[in-house]
Amino acid sequence: MIHKKWPVLAVSLLVLAGCGEEQGAPPEEKNPPAEEVGNEKEETDKVEKTTESKEQQVNEEEKEEQKVVDEPQYRINPANWSVQPIAAADEKVVLVTIDDAPDKHALEMAELLKKQGIPAIFFVNGHFLDTDEEKQQLKQLHDMGFTIGNHTNSHPNLRELPEQQQEEEILLLNKTVEDIIGEKPKFFRAPHGANTDFSKQLVEQEGMVLMNWTYGYDWEQQYRDAQSLTDIMVNSEFLNNGANLLMHDREWTSEALSGIIQGLKDKGYGFVDPEDIEGI
Repeated sequence: MIHKKWPVLAVSLLVLAGCGEEQGAPPEEKNPPAEEVGNEKEETDKVEKTTESKEQQVNEEEKEEQKVVDEPQYRINPANWSVQPIAAADEKVVLVTIDDAPDKHALEMAELLKKQGIPAIFFVNGHFLDTDEEKQQLKQLHDMGFTIGNHTNSHPNLRELPEQQQEEEILLLNKTVEDIIGEKPKFFRAPHGANTDFSKQLVEQEGMVLMNWTYGYDWEQQYRDAQSLTDIMVNSEFLNNGANLLMHDREWTSEALSGIIQGLKDKGYGFVDPEDIEGI
């Protein structure tokens, strides 16, 4: 009897083992051999190092490109205040500047220039920055991408002032502008073009570019309307390569600005970005 029970018991055990494999939890995943893990880690490290190397190369190339972009393209010629090209920069260009801002028309002039992609310098006066509204206008000019210049605090003739007052006129406005837009003016233009040895030295110490102009007409009585001002600005005998154009925040100048820009374009002139001028 004992010997006859063994076959039955063996069969029962086999059946139970088979049921256990079908109904139990899935078998645990086997871990890869240590050698395979090591190889995968080496491959991952290689990919990461290659990626880092490529990123470094791209960053270096971008830095080199930025250096080229930041190189000045023009400089101011103190002999005639024109804008002269450096190296291969375009010669047939003019520089647009607008003085006595922000009075009543600076923003509309800026909007027109911005719409047409024309860069310009707005030379500001401290007596146009007394109110919060005027300060906001200056900030808007700066935020629109226009360069801000120093035209003194109260628009005096510097040649009629002692050195201390000249210093106050220039430095006080620098501080006012910096408080409003976060940076000092990059250019200086004396009212009436009347510089002194002291003002020139101070401007240099402040790291600003000294500037006057090539020609401008909008303060003269016979050019205080859009048509006559447009005509003289576009057809002046002084219009030539690098001309430094002087205009003001005036009603008739604002009205003439679109025609002046179009007339200059029709004659094939481009427009200098003040940021490309040497010294800033």
